[in-house]
Amino acid sequence: MNEALLRSLTPSVLALLVRRGADFAAAEDAVQDALVEAVRVWPADPPRDAKGWLVTVAWRKFLDQARADTARRRREELVDEEPAPGPAPAVDDTLQLYFLCAHPSLTPSSAVALTLRAVGGLTTRQIAQAYLVPEATMAQRISRAKRTLSGVRFEQPGDVATVLRVLYLVFNEGYSGDVDLAAEAIRLTRQLAARVDHPEVAGLLALMLLHHARRATRTAPDGSLVPLAGQDRSRWDTVSIAEGVRILQAALARDRLGEFQAQAAVAALHADAPTAEETDWVQIVEWYDELVRLTDNPLVRLNRAVAVGEAEGPRAGLTALAALDDSLPRHTAVAAYLHERDGDLATAARLYAEAAHKAPNLAERDHLTRQAARLNARLRT
Repeated sequence: MNEALLRSLTPSVLALLVRRGADFAAAEDAVQDALVEAVRVWPADPPRDAKGWLVTVAWRKFLDQARADTARRRREELVDEEPAPGPAPAVDDTLQLYFLCAHPSLTPSSAVALTLRAVGGLTTRQIAQAYLVPEATMAQRISRAKRTLSGVRFEQPGDVATVLRVLYLVFNEGYSGDVDLAAEAIRLTRQLAARVDHPEVAGLLALMLLHHARRATRTAPDGSLVPLAGQDRSRWDTVSIAEGVRILQAALARDRLGEFQAQAAVAALHADAPTAEETDWVQIVEWYDELVRLTDNPLVRLNRAVAVGEAEGPRAGLTALAALDDSLPRHTAVAAYLHERDGDLATAARLYAEAAHKAPNLAERDHLTRQAARLNARLRT
């Protein structure tokens, strides 16, 4: 069973159902039922036209649901609109679905959560981790968003800023999580940049390109994480870096700074350094200061503490870290790194081991465990 194929077809199938009259929540339920059916049937009897099969089955599932509703007469009329047999039209509606999920009737946080779940393919647990809330809370938020969108027409516009936030989170999950969605997020952001002339859209595209250019070096052949300082910079994608820098420079020249442009500027400074030792950490701290001003995000402050530790020394970094809530994700790992830089290997080893227990994924857990083991070996010699 090709799960990647199913995931790639889901947005277009969902869009087709909504355009044919299904409300969003009912359409998503029908598509999910069709996907379950595909997992059951396809291994023994794969269809010649995968998308056409999903459209037909999903539409029938929707009709089955609709017939059970009190408005039976109207829904029975939808039988006449069932797609004809044969190949489904090759239309990419994914970005339009992002705008539907970013409908003005939803709060930004609910819109982002719904899009990540319905279009991005992320689980409720993954979305909850991204938002730092319990899984049950996120499940309720997504359910409320579906109910709110019931009856909303597909053509109604959404909010560009919310769509940008969704694309950013989808890229982050694809870049560092369990589901590979980074390339898809870049593709959709290119589409958005072609439609919307705004420096923050360009800033997000630049940020994605600059991060994606380093992707091949982020893991070793055995799957273990490779920190930025240890990555082989000769393997970075210089074409993507050049494109990202060019797009960023054009956006910054418009003097309408936003958080995605500022983040891209940090990424560009990392990409511009021939070696880790030559990184311009002073400028990076200045860009993080701008990000703090723009967002007041605690995770931005956490990253700033790392940059301060590089620019001004580990003691300064630890001072900046002390002002932050120690329950923040990766706070303990940052503390371990700064204590190691400061020469306190025993404290660093203990904190690395503690951070490993809190790690959100296996690769990060293994990396932090190795760091703790490395320092403990040094302490024993």
